[in-house]
Amino acid sequence: MTRLNGLESLVEGRATPAGTRRFRKRFAKTQPDHFYRSIADGPLVSSLGLGTYLGECEDSEDARYTTTVSAALQKGVNLLDTAINYRCQRSERAIGEALRSIIVGGSIKREEVVVCTKGGYIPLDRMPPETKEGYRGFLENEYFGRGVMQPSEVVSGGHCLTPRYLADQIERSRNNLGLAVIDVYYLHNPEQQLDALARPNFLTVVRDAFAALEEHVHRGVIGIYGCATWNGFRVPPDSRNHLSLEELVSIAREIAGTDHHFRVIQLPINLAMTESVRLPTQQIGHEKVPLLLAASRLGISVVGSATLMQSQLTRALPKQVHSAFPGFKTDARRAIAFSQSLPVAAALVGMKSVSHLEENLAPPRVS
Repeated sequence: MTRLNGLESLVEGRATPAGTRRFRKRFAKTQPDHFYRSIADGPLVSSLGLGTYLGECEDSEDARYTTTVSAALQKGVNLLDTAINYRCQRSERAIGEALRSIIVGGSIKREEVVVCTKGGYIPLDRMPPETKEGYRGFLENEYFGRGVMQPSEVVSGGHCLTPRYLADQIERSRNNLGLAVIDVYYLHNPEQQLDALARPNFLTVVRDAFAALEEHVHRGVIGIYGCATWNGFRVPPDSRNHLSLEELVSIAREIAGTDHHFRVIQLPINLAMTESVRLPTQQIGHEKVPLLLAASRLGISVVGSATLMQSQLTRALPKQVHSAFPGFKTDARRAIAFSQSLPVAAALVGMKSVSHLEENLAPPRVS
């Protein structure tokens, strides 16, 4: 372990191919080999990842997440996904507490776990301010007054991607997670910037952000980086908030050549949001193709989010889905199986109870 700025003691190391292969081998009797998949041609990740978006900003919720993260790691799930703004930084801290406990206890090693977080939205701290004036005071004290960012650099009331701001967020996330290295660092919904910026200005923001993230890779504080989106990759090219994956890869290549570290993207993929499979939202050369095909051609790994669409896909699924994914007891498990059947590294599911974790890991019945 090491210390960062004289503050938190951080767990050294990062996920590695060898470490994650060892993790897979440990669960060979309970999980089939295809349950684990390579991300960015590197570490293996469980094709069910644990998300931490939902929940109240309460200590009891923190405890539930910490317990579930620990249980997940002991049941074969090694992909943990969060963001600094989730639950006022509490989700990152809950993951950090679980990781520290289980790594210090010796049952899991740091190199066996892939930890992902995101930066872009201004995170509150433990609880939202009670008033707009309180929020403005928070921004002044935490960010504007310290020169982390300027008011003119904030869009939509709370989104920023400037290099200085990202550097600040990465350090905060490292302390929250208790980790010296963040395995995957995402720009969080970069398309949010297009609500305020013309596309040429937006591309300049992205270029500056990518250049900064490449520097953080070389500093050894993040492993790889990417973009975690909601609408950007799902909407057609003529939409204001559209993101072109080919364009983003081109920017990364301009900055760092073919050895760039822009290697993964995240977007909603589920039974109700199938744009990445069926709609040609991306252009590769002169050809329009769906997102998953574009990612494959460009060498970018994909992680699917909103797998259960905030519990809306856990009940009343059509009989055709039952037929397509036989052997599963619940609709939640069928919805997860759909996402796992696609060429993605993993499908993320928000889980804050051990019972839901166990349900979502249940294998199909063999008839």
